[in-house]
Amino acid sequence: MTKERNDTDELFNFPCQFPIKIMGRCDCELESLVVEVVNRHVTSLTENAVSTRPSGKGNFMSVTVTITATSREQIDNIYLELTARDEVLMAL
Repeated sequence: MTKERNDTDELFNFPCQFPIKIMGRCDCELESLVVEVVNRHVTSLTENAVSTRPSGKGNFMSVTVTITATSREQIDNIYLELTARDEVLMAL
């Protein structure tokens, strides 16, 4: 029996570097929240894997985390957990 593959599975050659961008309001500890969630799904984050950037008016911020993704399921689980949080307005 062979496993049926989705077309999107062929876009990735695992393991690979995969950036995840999360946006939320500046009035919360977004970076800490994102790192906590991502750490549940990856073996380890490198020192420079996380970067933050405030919006022009300072009301919002983005957090970008670059992980070494090992599977599509891992990526999906990270997105599902992040987007379930009220603090996260968007994850790309």
